Amino acid sequence: MDTFTIITALITISALISYINLRFIKLPGAIGVMFVSILLSVFILVTGKAFPVAFNFIRDLTQSIDFTKTLLDIMLAFLLFASAFHFEYKKLKEQKRPVLVLSTIGVVGSTVIFGFLLDITTTLLGIDLPLVYCFLFGALISPTDPVAVLSVLKKSRIPQSLETIISGESLLNDGVGLILFITIGEVAAQEASFSFTHALELFAVEVFGGLALGTAVAFVTGYLTKKIQEFQTAILVSISMVMAISVLGSLLHVSVPLAAVAAGLILGNTSIGAKTNTELQNYLHQFWELIDELLNIILFVMIGLQIVVLPFIGNYWFIGMVSVLFVLVARGVSIAVPALALRRSLKTTFSTTAILVWAGLRGGISVALALSLPDSPYKELILSASYIIVIFSVIVQGLTLNKVVDRFID
Repeated sequence: MDTFTIITALITISALISYINLRFIKLPGAIGVMFVSILLSVFILVTGKAFPVAFNFIRDLTQSIDFTKTLLDIMLAFLLFASAFHFEYKKLKEQKRPVLVLSTIGVVGSTVIFGFLLDITTTLLGIDLPLVYCFLFGALISPTDPVAVLSVLKKSRIPQSLETIISGESLLNDGVGLILFITIGEVAAQEASFSFTHALELFAVEVFGGLALGTAVAFVTGYLTKKIQEFQTAILVSISMVMAISVLGSLLHVSVPLAAVAAGLILGNTSIGAKTNTELQNYLHQFWELIDELLNIILFVMIGLQIVVLPFIGNYWFIGMVSVLFVLVARGVSIAVPALALRRSLKTTFSTTAILVWAGLRGGISVALALSLPDSPYKELILSASYIIVIFSVIVQGLTLNKVVDRFID
């Protein structure tokens, strides 16, 4: 398929699925879209022989899309900038300590705990999965997904302070998760032995480089546009800025997601264009809110349709469901231990811990990272289990989040 046909088909399918959800299923936006997409994919798989044209079309469409490249190199910067653009920096500053703890210690702890639990289980079941690959799986599945988290939190009744912590964590935990994934991946590929110095170097370049890039681009953009009054120009500047962050981040090998978050936080709390022009600022926020909603729908449709090209997912359903439990346990422990050690400053109770665990959703980024793994005897297991975790996370945890909040807050 050519690029225009792929885009046309994807947008048309997204519009149809969104309409079906809104008209008949009536589930919350992102959750409903993924649910309908999965139902469509399962239906196509089951009736593939009866409707070969539909099956071949969806399969060819999904195979034509490089999910990893499309999400990580193109869509993610726009999604994170849009989310950060609406985020109030003052609220994040008030909750900076728990956000930093969860996005660093929490991710590392969750990766280690998940890895050991999975290794013990696969050993008992006689499944060949080396410990280093268990940790690699933990590294790609432990960070919460900002796109999934923020899309679900919009419809939740979660307290404001907890919403800020969860949102802030999901926006900022990319750095640690990516460093763990790259470092463990190198060890798994036998390209290097673990080096703490190398990990710190990667962390410094990716994290601080990404934050520096986003900050620099945001200040340059703000300075150059401070007298702009036209809505069209401000929109074009903001779009080109996000695209420039994606290109420059890739060239400089720094974290594009963190650069997009930094730029969004700065410009969302200052301005693009004339600050005194309130109409212009309202238009900008409405535009990026629209971009956020549209890209979310397309992304969750893409995730749902992936099942068509993952026929081996049925071979690993049991280990996938066990991994769901391990993800929740690992997140719970990685939150509870720092909370007990820093209970005076973090002010975390059992109730808030339970909500933090259940609201830590995984999404498309985990699937994209799993797809990016080099071919090995273990890739299918990790990819299939990751997909099952993401489905459970978005649909089950997303749909029941408000009930969990009501149960523990009341």
